[in-house]
Amino acid sequence: MAIKTYFDVSWQGPVLDHNGKPTKEVKDQQGRIKFQLYDDVVPKTAENFRALCTGEKGFGYAGSKFHRVIPQFMLQGGDFTRGNGTGGKSIYGEKFADENFKHKHTKPGLLSMANAGPNTNGSQFFITTVVTGWLDGKHVVFGEVADDESLRVVQAIEATGSQSGKISYKNEPTITGAGEL
Repeated sequence: MAIKTYFDVSWQGPVLDHNGKPTKEVKDQQGRIKFQLYDDVVPKTAENFRALCTGEKGFGYAGSKFHRVIPQFMLQGGDFTRGNGTGGKSIYGEKFADENFKHKHTKPGLLSMANAGPNTNGSQFFITTVVTGWLDGKHVVFGEVADDESLRVVQAIEATGSQSGKISYKNEPTITGAGEL
């Protein structure tokens, strides 16, 4: 795991207490999520995410939103073409194949490819907030949230969501910057 990337994110939502639980206070917030990519196990998938973080191909994650956030499940983003979960593209073309399923969804804070069935990976990803074993063998796990501070940002963004996945606040979680560390 040599590749490290980041998102700078801004959003409106509940402030978390010292235990990471949402309070009634709502305000505009910002934070950085750092990732470690599993480039040793899924090099093609990791390289796609890294290049979309840097924007070096002329397109990428900067300016896109987390369009679907479901508490006690995941945060989904990466649709920088349509913004609603129906778009996005990879650095290899529109879609690319599932690389492998060696890593499983065994803990919160995992970075995994969103898809529309087998071998339909593009740019959309999700970050788990709980163990999601039912996704094993269907979604390629390619990294993880790198530290506790980043996980706290994920928890704060998680608090903006709903069971339908719709964001509950006017300033949706937006990736204001992204890159490689």
